[in-house]
Amino acid sequence: MERPNRLNRSIQKLERYPKSWHTRLLSWSIGRVVPFVGTAGIRFDKMTKEEVILTLKNRKKVQNHIQQMHAAATALLAETASGMMVGMHLPDDKLPLMKDMKIAYVKRSQGNLKAVATLTDEQVAHIMQEDKGETMVQVTITDEAGVEPVICEMLWAWIPKQKKVVAEAV
Repeated sequence: MERPNRLNRSIQKLERYPKSWHTRLLSWSIGRVVPFVGTAGIRFDKMTKEEVILTLKNRKKVQNHIQQMHAAATALLAETASGMMVGMHLPDDKLPLMKDMKIAYVKRSQGNLKAVATLTDEQVAHIMQEDKGETMVQVTITDEAGVEPVICEMLWAWIPKQKKVVAEAV
């Protein structure tokens, strides 16, 4: 069995706190590492190797001119959910990169949004075994009415992290 990656180890540390604190602590922790996610107020409801579930409340700071979720906030939600899903499986010596995102805004959203991201077993094996590669991450966005206001395609890539070269003193 492989050693949990850095993201998984960080999530495991939450186990020492009461379960009722997990969502708040996870959301706060990730928001500190990725400030834009924290600024938007994305809530991390569930982060496991099987599924990532995030929500974004329809508040003034993420609204457009008609008081609905801004297109950029919706894209951020999809990108974050899919990126965290890849991050749950990516070995520590790899760097995740958003390669391409396609978002079709097909209906007006109503209220808060929820994103659910998943990977197949084949995708997980590919991520863990290949030095570099790419995969399309399934992410579904629904609003409070249960409608899918956007259809998303999130293509994530990964490459080996650059080794830090230490300059030699002359």
